[in-house]
Amino acid sequence: MKAVLRTRYGYPDVLNLGDIPVSVPKFNELLIKVYATTVNRTDCGILRGKPAIIQAFTGFGKPKHQTPGTDFAGVIEEVGTGVTAFKRGDKVWGFDDNGLASQAEFMVIREDRAIFPVPEGFSFTQAAACAEGAHYAVNFINKVSLFMDHKVMVNGGTGAIGSAAIQLLKAKGLKVTATAPTDHLTTVKTLGADRVIDYQNEDFTKDHEVYDFVFDAVGKSSFSQCKPLLKSNGTYISSELGPHSENPLLALISPFTSGKKVKFPLPTNIKGSLAVVLDLMKQGKFKPLIDRSFRLEEIRKAYTYVLSEQKIGNVILQVRDEK
Repeated sequence: MKAVLRTRYGYPDVLNLGDIPVSVPKFNELLIKVYATTVNRTDCGILRGKPAIIQAFTGFGKPKHQTPGTDFAGVIEEVGTGVTAFKRGDKVWGFDDNGLASQAEFMVIREDRAIFPVPEGFSFTQAAACAEGAHYAVNFINKVSLFMDHKVMVNGGTGAIGSAAIQLLKAKGLKVTATAPTDHLTTVKTLGADRVIDYQNEDFTKDHEVYDFVFDAVGKSSFSQCKPLLKSNGTYISSELGPHSENPLLALISPFTSGKKVKFPLPTNIKGSLAVVLDLMKQGKFKPLIDRSFRLEEIRKAYTYVLSEQKIGNVILQVRDEK
């Protein structure tokens, strides 16, 4: 089978397309015929092995798995012994932030991992795009108590996390203001944002409103910059460590301080996150924002584009054509 391969951490030039044998599913495993996956921020971190803490999960010094990829959508080609929840021919999607070797024509995954049926009305491309960013968005929202009278600022409304967060927050009935570049203000309004700030022409940290929560879904601001946006007991959450890696420390000391706080969205319980998203998908309350697609043989180009930080929503790696 065709698969993306690499033997070391680095930039997209370490990636090559090669041929490797198709794995045979073992006990409690499924062989998936992959139709679509994404190239996402998690993939880029695993590609580079940075920040270094990633290597605790993906291999110190060199990657444990030759083939990258963290999410997928496809069809079960074969089931191993002991499998009870799925059968051959089922359409499924899933995610694991430690890696699934899904940037290949086939992959193997354990039945008990975060894997779910593709809901009716969703293509493989759409299903694959509902995983990574949405998982992290759920892990923003589940770190705080949200009520319908709360107001939330989402910085980075066009990213995979931000676009998912807007939809998750609106599904809960909250009032959402989001930032977006000039060319995509309408896109973010379509996602459900009540107000959109053009960050290319306006400093969102000088906004006249104050918020219960600021979700920095791109990690390009800081607690100190966003403090004026917060109510007296408001909370700041960022997808990144912060300019000086201060966010985890600020989150640790926040319970012992009064006033405005920081929480760090440590991502946990992938199965629980995707279950939340799946429920909204079925209700017609969640649709992933998709930028563009690349073919498997364009793998270097796909990673280069994502690393440029110019993407809008999700970038698809189309492994094979949809039926």
